[in-house]
Amino acid sequence: MSAAADGKDRKETLATAFRKYMKPTMVFMLFLGFASGLPLMMVFSKLSFWLRESGIDRASIGGLYAVSFAYSLKFLWAPAVDRIGIPVLGKLLGQRRSWMILAIAGTSIGLFLISSSDPAVAIMPTVIGALVLAFSGATLDIAVDAWRIESAPNDEQANMAAVYNLGYRFAIMFSGFGMVIAGSTSWHFAYALMAVVMLTIGAIVIIFVSEPARTERLVEEGKSFAGKMRDAVIEPFWQLVRKFGIWIFPVAGIVTLYRISDFTMGVMASPFYVDLGYTRETVGWIQGILGPWPIIVGGFVGGFAAVRYSLMPALIAGGIVTLLTNGAFAALAIMAGPDLDIVARAVSEGVAPPPGAEVITPSVWALMGVIVADNLAAGFVGSVFIAYMSSLADRKFAATQYALLSSAYSFFCKLVATTTSGPLSESIGWAGFFTVTALYTLPPIALIVFVMKYGPDRARGIRIDGDDDLPDEKPPAPEGPAVSKN
Repeated sequence: MSAAADGKDRKETLATAFRKYMKPTMVFMLFLGFASGLPLMMVFSKLSFWLRESGIDRASIGGLYAVSFAYSLKFLWAPAVDRIGIPVLGKLLGQRRSWMILAIAGTSIGLFLISSSDPAVAIMPTVIGALVLAFSGATLDIAVDAWRIESAPNDEQANMAAVYNLGYRFAIMFSGFGMVIAGSTSWHFAYALMAVVMLTIGAIVIIFVSEPARTERLVEEGKSFAGKMRDAVIEPFWQLVRKFGIWIFPVAGIVTLYRISDFTMGVMASPFYVDLGYTRETVGWIQGILGPWPIIVGGFVGGFAAVRYSLMPALIAGGIVTLLTNGAFAALAIMAGPDLDIVARAVSEGVAPPPGAEVITPSVWALMGVIVADNLAAGFVGSVFIAYMSSLADRKFAATQYALLSSAYSFFCKLVATTTSGPLSESIGWAGFFTVTALYTLPPIALIVFVMKYGPDRARGIRIDGDDDLPDEKPPAPEGPAVSKN
């Protein structure tokens, strides 16, 4: 083939790739990605900022993070979203769109409930709104993922995922601007505005988004419920145990501990900004304009590092970067002066600070540098960690095993963050808290070094020939009454 012909083919290929992004499904995917991201941001980082401004103690703010378990446990009701039709609405809109509309309506209700509450007077209405918002947002994620998979062929799924992530990043930016709006008006208006935005997306779904052609899954008529559970859950888990043997313990340790530093410090970041004296507008502008882009850049750098230097060194680099960037928050606390914790404790107790106690608010540039560095690290760590977990799963059980791994680390890290972050920050102060959470990276780094030096290729995330052709060995069946109880 001539160079000219080859160049023509390349142009046609690039043009074809570009046209894929011009399809209506891609535009709809952008809106749906935005809709999935907005509830998550408004129920966590933005709400914790408002709660701290209202004088809510850090232990209570950390405890409210428990609503995030809805996102970790959404696999429990995913089968209902997948299989059960909604009366009337399902017939009018179809399986996927009807669940999306129901979930979007739930997020709007949750946002309206939060907007009408006043946590400084009574926190329970705010908690109820946050629960409705989190559960509805997690349900929306399930419905959107199903719509994405069924609305495009396999060779366009990567494009759909990229557009979804872009919409998600736009939601992060918009939620940052929501803080700016709250600063110029009120939190009540900002949350009500977000509810209206979600309702608008719901209208777009009803009017413009099309229902995908569903390919019904095969129904395993001949198997009992216990048999289906064994094939769906026990067998994939047993494959992991059998694949790694005794090395399942250090591998599980890496998976469950690698992100614990980010989770435990992340839930306290917004209350920390309040105690430092930053305004809603300042934090909102930084998060809105600079928030998503360092995460994207860090993700690309992490992907390059994982390919160029292999997974285990990239994981170690991610742990070191997390140690440094989380430690930067401790440096901010030190810059605020020795009275920071005295004033913060007074805020939690609802009393006036002692005479002369003053917080020296670090410069906006210092805050900007810490947030950008933290987001770069988050992107890097997220990329290499996803790559490592993906490498652990057999292709035969990829979806189930990856879900098990991701749910395990997410649930464990959120449990630790919910129960310890608030009390720990109040007992040892802001600088001590961020120092300790930064040091949480050392145990997983030690496990990674151990596995890298002594572990088998599989534990190091290296696929070997025949890994996906293992015989279908079954786990031992439970005996006697245990079978009938299932």
